[in-house]
Amino acid sequence: MIRRTTFALAAALLFAPFAPAQISNWKPDTAHSGIDFSLLHLGISKVRGHFAVAGGEVTFDEKDITKSKVNITINTASVDTQNSMRDDDLKSEKFFDTAKFPTGTFTSTSIKKTKDGLAINGNLTVHGITKPVVLTVDGPNGPVTGLDKKQHIGFSATTTVDRIAFGLAPSYPASVIGNDVKLTIDLDLAKQ
Repeated sequence: MIRRTTFALAAALLFAPFAPAQISNWKPDTAHSGIDFSLLHLGISKVRGHFAVAGGEVTFDEKDITKSKVNITINTASVDTQNSMRDDDLKSEKFFDTAKFPTGTFTSTSIKKTKDGLAINGNLTVHGITKPVVLTVDGPNGPVTGLDKKQHIGFSATTTVDRIAFGLAPSYPASVIGNDVKLTIDLDLAKQ
């Protein structure tokens, strides 16, 4: 009996590193996710706008969140500042050129725990240009069960990017349109 128990324990220890990791796939609930932005106009007031999240996937390592992967698609053609003339300008070749680049992406390269949440390093691609960014993330919040009977978790992330680095209206001086664009990304992710 002791010999069998010892063998079972040894086998369990030997094969423990090969036990399956708790990996799950989550997709954005696009009706409850979005990206807000703000930047200075004439150096005196902020202009705000919104993009829809078009899709993507988060591969969530439930045992070690730092091993998770994030890939989100941004619908740049959905830009909405509550001013149709400005929205048309933002969709033009001067800014996002949505006829040529209707979407953007964020793809994580590493995730670190911080005292306030998470820091996600990754590559943001907008207007056909890719630059590294760091997202400061609150969350995850949840999980909770949604009306679709799926588990949902939520994240909120912020970063600031330089519009000139992404080729967005470089001829406009910062005195007219601020160079720094603050992004706030809110994701409701549903477990697949």
